[in-house]
Amino acid sequence: MRVLFATCPDKSTFQYLVPLAWALRTAGHDVRVASQPRFAGVITQAGLTAVPVGRDSDIHRALENAPGEQVSARAGLPRPYDAAIDPSLATPEHLRAGYDHHVTWWHKMDNLPLISQLVAYARHWRPDLIVWEPRTFAGSIAAKAIGAAHARMLWSMDVFGVTRQLYRQLDAPGPDPLAEWLTRHAREYGADFSEDMVTGQFTIDQLPVSLRIAADLQYVPMRHTPYGGPATVPSWLRTPPRKPRVALTLGLTATEKFAGYTVDIGQILDALGHLRIELVATLTDKTRAALPRIPKNTKIVPYVPLQDLAATCTAVIHHAGAATMATTSLHGIPQLSIPYHFDQPALATRFAEHGAGLAIDSARATGPAVREAVLALLNEPHFRANAQKIRDEMLAMPSPNEIVPRLEELTAAHQS
Repeated sequence: MRVLFATCPDKSTFQYLVPLAWALRTAGHDVRVASQPRFAGVITQAGLTAVPVGRDSDIHRALENAPGEQVSARAGLPRPYDAAIDPSLATPEHLRAGYDHHVTWWHKMDNLPLISQLVAYARHWRPDLIVWEPRTFAGSIAAKAIGAAHARMLWSMDVFGVTRQLYRQLDAPGPDPLAEWLTRHAREYGADFSEDMVTGQFTIDQLPVSLRIAADLQYVPMRHTPYGGPATVPSWLRTPPRKPRVALTLGLTATEKFAGYTVDIGQILDALGHLRIELVATLTDKTRAALPRIPKNTKIVPYVPLQDLAATCTAVIHHAGAATMATTSLHGIPQLSIPYHFDQPALATRFAEHGAGLAIDSARATGPAVREAVLALLNEPHFRANAQKIRDEMLAMPSPNEIVPRLEELTAAHQS
């Protein structure tokens, strides 16, 4: 069958899609990945065939010119999606105001550059299945236009699906900004709106049950397979560490999409510098150059493949990005989360609730607080025992290759 992936030009999001795209290819299916033209190089670098559609735009560059919006984007889940974690917020006023704002200032900005050319390509290539990540509603619009089966592929908790379910349960008639927007595009291409345009005909979920939130939808579980782009394993990583190794990685979002980290890196390094550990910190060259000093027990590298680094670690400190947390969890490693963006606080809280790690809000992540948490992870064995339970749960999930037959069945069932 022909499978078309549709994604916004976001490297971290796209990397969640790559293992499934390759599983489909190695099963003999024809796979294409559609995104904005400037993103084609990232797609082809993963060995996949790119389809540039639409025009280039950058929502994060727009945020740079709106400081208030940037601060809001770093404050955890925005409304209405915060209601997925705290259902007490699911009032008509809160949900409608959130949808009204984010349809205009987020979802349209992500999707309007793609829609018309994505539909045109879908009509030309005629995919059997369109797989779209939760923000790329252009994928469901294109599927509706040609009668293809279509699926969402999650990269974290399903805050989008759960929020939509809460909204539909409201006992209060009124406008539906998301449905009204998608209805206009569906009718433009000869189709009618249906709820699967928001939540997919089925949803591929990469998180284990311990970390998952779910709506009343059809989910296809799939084990997270680490992919971080081109990588080389350095020689020092092939030698077992002489002391407990702790990794510090706070993700690319802070430096690529925002103004920088929300914690004092130098203070954290100083606080950990007196521990009998080997600290490996992945920091940009700019961040490293700004440090007043580097402790003797600390190695700073701009990048190292996390799946190889985590396998040698006793603990990992990170920002609670879903891919970072999942990759580390595959090794049963206790984790200290210092979240600062979108879904990260919710993921950090959930992981800590299962006793597999600790979480510190980035506003309170001082050097002493991080040092105390790291010592607890190193010295209290229940953290590792619980981390290994999550590892076992993940390893019991089907791999990307193993879910391909299920996707074939669902595609046949949903094609029109």
